[in-house]
Amino acid sequence: LNSNLARFTGLMQGQRDMLTVSRLIMSELTPLVSAQHGAFFMMEGIGDETAEPVLRLLATYAYKERKTVANRFKLGEALVGQAALERKPIVITAAPEDYIKITSGLGEAAPTRIIVIPILFEESVMAVMELASFQAFTPVEEAFLDQLSESIGVVLNTIQANMRTEELLAQSQTLTQELQNRQQELQRPEEWLRPEPLP
Repeated sequence: LNSNLARFTGLMQGQRDMLTVSRLIMSELTPLVSAQHGAFFMMEGIGDETAEPVLRLLATYAYKERKTVANRFKLGEALVGQAALERKPIVITAAPEDYIKITSGLGEAAPTRIIVIPILFEESVMAVMELASFQAFTPVEEAFLDQLSESIGVVLNTIQANMRTEELLAQSQTLTQELQNRQQELQRPEEWLRPEPLP
């Protein structure tokens, strides 16, 4: 799986959008580890004192929306929030029948294995991935997911940093434009005050 790790890192490099990179991860990673269902939750509200941090569903693989299943979780809420709170993976080896259904055009069945993986960057939770499968994740797959989660954390942090830089640049350009407009307005009265040249 080392070659896959390098391939994934290559696929993610240069991505500038959270939605694009999370969809890419779900579509490429879920079948690679023999999972049949995947969900990617992005952490929001970190660094904002007015908002409570929440994990919001951003991308999925073979996901069927149900009224009883939330798409936002607080820290410590459900397995997604718990994995984020503990900053370590949670593995379920015998999922209950009513936990989630993997659905195809021909029918649906409950998975037997679920893994919930927090994506960290320098101990900060960036996102959480949930994968469900009909068969057990092998130790090699679990080790791969652990290594890949570190790479994903770096990519997500880079995208966030770039987005902040672009926001600051846009604000700076707006302020510069406003200052230029004000200077032009201030210069106009001076032109009106100048005496008319004598004939």
